Parts: sequence; C-alpha cells; structure tokens
Amino acid sequence: MLQQHMELQQRLERKRIKVLSLFFIDRVANYTAPEGIICRIFDEEFKRIFRKYPFYSEIQAGEVRSAYFAKKKAVKGQDEGEAMDTDSRNTAEREAEKEAFELIMRDTERLLSFEEKTRFIFAHSALKEGWDNPNVFQICTLNQTVSEIKKRQEIGRGLRLAVDQAGERIPDDDVNILSVIANTSYQFYASRLQSEYVEAGQTPPPRPTNAARTRVQ
Repeated sequence: MLQQHMELQQRLERKRIKVLSLFFIDRVANYTAPEGIICRIFDEEFKRIFRKYPFYSEIQAGEVRSAYFAKKKAVKGQDEGEAMDTDSRNTAEREAEKEAFELIMRDTERLLSFEEKTRFIFAHSALKEGWDNPNVFQICTLNQTVSEIKKRQEIGRGLRLAVDQAGERIPDDDVNILSVIANTSYQFYASRLQSEYVEAGQTPPPRPTNAARTRVQ
C-alpha cells in the first residue's frame, strides 16, 4: 500500500494534487504503544522504499503519519481526552494528539497542502459523521468490520472528487479512483455493492482482487 501511495503521488504531483491514505486499525494501542506493531511496521517499510520517490526523499517516516482516535464520553472523574484502548500517556503525547485532532478533523486546507507533511492517517472507527476528505485515494482496513453500515461509512470517507493545491475540484475519472485494501469480511459486501451499481444502471468499479494470491510476510 505504501508503494502504491507513493507511485500515485508521483503521478499526481504534476496535477498539484496531494495524495492521502487512510488506515482503520483494530486497537489504538497497536499504534500508540511504545512498541506498537502498526507504527513499527509502517516506519520500517517507509524507510525501505521512500528514497525511490523524490516527493518523499527528504521526509522522515514519523512525519508523514498522524492519527485520530474516537474519544470516550466524559465520565465523572475520568479524562474525556483519553483515547480508547490507550495506556497512560505523558503530556507531550497528549499535546501531539490534540494537534493531530486539529489537523485531521478541522484544518482540511492545511492537511491538503504540500507544505503539510502528513500523508497517512490512522483511525480506529469510521471517524465522525461528515468527515469526508476529497483526497483520500486509499483506504486500508486492518480492523474486522462486521456491520454493513460501518463498511459504508469507512468507504464513504474517500468517495469525493479530489482537489488540487488551488482548492479546485478535479472531475477526472483517471484521477478519482478509490482503492480499498480490505480484509476477507468485505467480500460479500463488495459483491452486493457491485450488484447495486448494476441495478442502478451505473458502471460498477473493478471487482476486488484476491489478496491471498501472494503470501504476506
């Protein structure tokens, strides 16, 4: 997924379009813990390939990823700013979390600019209703989503026309392609979605490929 993201950014850079990728993860601790497996694998893979792509050659792995996790409802005697599944955290980590919230949830213009280094967003749930970023070109589901409604919410995060650095919508079919890297629970949902497109008289997207055709290390 990282290589596909970088190749797409290299292709769309001349159109002045920033590429974002969105990950839905299973447990927040897998990202926030000191030895969180998701961050560790992401950083290792990023460092392995980033120098092949000029757009990323001067950026560090930790600078391109950011995260927003759903908050607990305020309960008497409990900090409402604590993320779900998260171990105790220090002040600096909490401040970084607040900054990530502002960037991802509120400052879309900055998030879409080339000057902002964040390119990969990690979330635990389907994000808040109404959060639809026009430049999400890839969605990777590392969680186990059973609810069809939640699947629609997750995919819906990327179903918007992309915008360029001037904020102009790009109505180009060769640009506006959303790739979903999904787990096996999406197979039935994807088939249903294909049928809905056909019944509505629309051209369905390409059928999902079989990710199990090659062994994942």
